Amino acid sequence: MSVPPYRPARLFVTEKQKRFEPVISSTPELPVIDWSAVGQVAPTLVTSSGSGLPAADAVVITWAEAEWAAMQHVFCASGTAMPYSDRNSGSWGGWTKYAVGMPSTAVSGWSYWGEWRLVEVGGKRVLLWKSNTHLDFPGETQLTAMMKMLIKEVKPGLVVSIGTAGGAMVGDHVGTVRAVSAGTLYEKGKAQGSWPMYANGWSAKETVLHKAGLGSLLFPVPTTESDLQGLVTQFNSYYGTKYSIFDLDPDGLNAGDTQPKVVDATGGAVSLLTTPTFVVGTTAGTYATYACIEMDDAVLGDVCKAAGVAFGFVRNVSDPVQSAALSAEVQGSWGSAVYDAYGFYTSFNGALAAWASLVAAG
Repeated sequence: MSVPPYRPARLFVTEKQKRFEPVISSTPELPVIDWSAVGQVAPTLVTSSGSGLPAADAVVITWAEAEWAAMQHVFCASGTAMPYSDRNSGSWGGWTKYAVGMPSTAVSGWSYWGEWRLVEVGGKRVLLWKSNTHLDFPGETQLTAMMKMLIKEVKPGLVVSIGTAGGAMVGDHVGTVRAVSAGTLYEKGKAQGSWPMYANGWSAKETVLHKAGLGSLLFPVPTTESDLQGLVTQFNSYYGTKYSIFDLDPDGLNAGDTQPKVVDATGGAVSLLTTPTFVVGTTAGTYATYACIEMDDAVLGDVCKAAGVAFGFVRNVSDPVQSAALSAEVQGSWGSAVYDAYGFYTSFNGALAAWASLVAAG
């Protein structure tokens, strides 16, 4: 079953979940970015011609619609505020679909690799890539082929995957950003200690990510008590349940921090968890040894490591760990509702942290 592109890539979404469209009232625009606060300038759009992909120093990959909107804002249009309604936009001007070299074996519903745009960040060319190819659909074979294609055509020295993720650590509120340089691939039926991990030494520690002032650019996820209570009411009405906010969010993890947290664990052994099927971190500590849970990155790490290309993953927690007392179905449905409401905002901070990880500190 494929995941609709506007959903978090780590969640399998049922048709019933797909039709649920929760509404919140606090929906501020993504702000104009004051790059001078960290002694930098905005990324520059670069024109590129030809039928192939241009060469670039780095590739930054994102996945879902809300993530794409945040990437567009941070890397391409930061001089103008972006309204909340843009979170589900399915296209942006200046982006080009790419289908060259697609596998000859047809997959219904999959007709192109992804869409791209070229920018300059800190004097380096960066290819932005909105992927249309995922681990869950059309599958690992195609995702591996896409990554090999990007390395061959773009010849990057670095690949960074960004986007939403499920929380794995109790205490990571919605909007927390975690950056790592390792990914572990979940394998059903095998012991956790035997799952393959793909790691490398890329580190973001000598970048703007660690420069004083970055915190002023981050945007607190605009959670309010009334909106969270409203989500619970809408959830119960739609699914015919009778949960309280304390049932669905016993630790208050779905309330964003006043100052968003960005945790840089690149260059070390901290790994995120990539899952080809639905798993979720819980308040019981399930998968708490991982930075977060998502659904693509370890496959990219495998390809990059084999090719000798540096890689990193900058993921934002769009749906924190779930109550261990709830069924897997309810955990997924509630996580999806929180993502729908706030993934646009969590993705902004993730995209900004990814930008910061690319720019050498002055």
